[in-house]
Amino acid sequence: MPKLNEQELHNLAMNIVGKDLEDNGYDFLGVNSKLKRNPQFVALKNTKLHFVIVRAIQYPDDPKNFDRIFMETIKEHALKFNARTFYAGVGLANSADYEKPITSEEDYVVNYQGWQEV
Repeated sequence: MPKLNEQELHNLAMNIVGKDLEDNGYDFLGVNSKLKRNPQFVALKNTKLHFVIVRAIQYPDDPKNFDRIFMETIKEHALKFNARTFYAGVGLANSADYEKPITSEEDYVVNYQGWQEV
């Protein structure tokens, strides 16, 4: 069974966060799903700009933890645009065995508790 590569895991996380943003009334001004390109989402709600950084985090790492130094650089960039900055970590694991890689042919478990402001 082919395991999902880093870009495929990232796309999965992007879909989860994108749907959440959409469900909460955000309009997308920009979407960037390439790895190492930030922010992933530039979204608008109530005339306010939001930069959202998305990360796919594999078990056993905690999806709520993030690189504070990196996020501060994103926040500084966002402030130039009068935007708020958010981090959205999406925890992913193979549902049959958390220790096994996530594959395209098996179910997976999602640990996503929304985005958090930086």
